[in-house]
Amino acid sequence: MTEFESIEVRELPYEHADSTMLHSAQRAEIAAAYGNQDSDPSEPTTSENVSAFVVAYTDGMPAGCGGLRAVADEGFEIKRMYVTPAHRGTGVSTAVLSALEGIARDRGVHRLVLETGDRLPAAMRFYEREGYSRIENFGPYAGVDSSVCYAKQLS
Repeated sequence: MTEFESIEVRELPYEHADSTMLHSAQRAEIAAAYGNQDSDPSEPTTSENVSAFVVAYTDGMPAGCGGLRAVADEGFEIKRMYVTPAHRGTGVSTAVLSALEGIARDRGVHRLVLETGDRLPAAMRFYEREGYSRIENFGPYAGVDSSVCYAKQLS
């Protein structure tokens, strides 16, 4: 458990009810932005391939989530990062990202990568503000025009 001001972040199973509610909402929001149910060209995120998953709570209510998935030659990839619309701008995203970075460091990972979409400018601004730099699209995102990839050295 990690606390960030009045936000509590807990590591939970990917299939926990709060985790499922949040990552399902994330997928629905992405589908609405891109006009199809599955715009993510990578392997589907599942409980079997998620190395860690966290849920942020404010006043006991699930407010955001994010996960880590092992990526060959890259360390961990951030997956399913999401904050409910009502909690955006409140520090939840920073708390989730901080918790994920801490888990990665604790597991000896020194670099995180992620992919977001070109129709998600708020996400791109957030990652850049948090020290992530644009990189060439990696793995399943290579050659995908709508993908925007980032990385951050943790050490």
